[in-house]
Amino acid sequence: MTRPADTLRARLDQRPVLLAPGAVDPLTAQIAVLSGFEALYLTGAGIAYTRLGMPDIGLTTMSDVTDVIMRIADKVSVPLIVDGDTGFGNAINVQRTVRCFERAGAAAIQLEDQTFPKRCGHLRGKTVVPAEEMVGKIKAAVDARQNGLLVIGRTDAGAVEGFERAFERAELYAAAGADIIFVEAPRTREELASVPQRLGSIRPLMANMVEGGRTPMTPVADLEAMGFSLVVFSAGVVRAMAKTARRFYDTLRSEGTTDSIREDMYDFDELADIVGTSDLLEIGKRYDTTGGA
Repeated sequence: MTRPADTLRARLDQRPVLLAPGAVDPLTAQIAVLSGFEALYLTGAGIAYTRLGMPDIGLTTMSDVTDVIMRIADKVSVPLIVDGDTGFGNAINVQRTVRCFERAGAAAIQLEDQTFPKRCGHLRGKTVVPAEEMVGKIKAAVDARQNGLLVIGRTDAGAVEGFERAFERAELYAAAGADIIFVEAPRTREELASVPQRLGSIRPLMANMVEGGRTPMTPVADLEAMGFSLVVFSAGVVRAMAKTARRFYDTLRSEGTTDSIREDMYDFDELADIVGTSDLLEIGKRYDTTGGA
């Protein structure tokens, strides 16, 4: 059986660019797969928003994320790229995180060089650890993996030390064994294009599109032309869900019915089909030894 990490590694060498939408649970993962996506990105911000109702400021735990990985991997079979934040501690913690994520079903882990508690990459006030500390974490992650898990080395140094230093850090992370490089939050299209211009020859590169974030929203085709291999829309699905939920509740409160927004909702049978209700009931019949229907 082909390992998810091997599938992801092979796909990154192909074109078109790999587009991985954010998912936060098995339902959003299933819908994304039904839409035809080949890989998914498990967003740390999305887990904080949906599981805790809290901001992305380092409040989630390794166990929180591992639980979601396991649940999504049980539902869909496409490679799952997982936001591992800072690794939830030092290099030894990183190794435990890698082992847990890999066993749960992750194909790749993203590790960043922020201090703890971290912040969303598109918030102000970030700080970063010394580059040498992050190099140690990446080496620890590479040593800990057992089934080919890809390691994404992310740097947030552009907003702290400037983009030239971010590029230097990225080169160090690649030399330490990172399989993919992610320079977070370029502030202009020119800064975004400079990432593959400087780093495109050393590793596959990842770009993150955040609606309303620091990086200008750029069409995927343009990002491919720049030289990126992987594009994620990390927590966009949560923003869409939150606005839809607010409309649902406001409508129900004001109108006493959901009739006016039914066109924007799945009905009972449609959602049952998405989650596979009929298929599971049929499977259950195979194991019914009581003679019941």
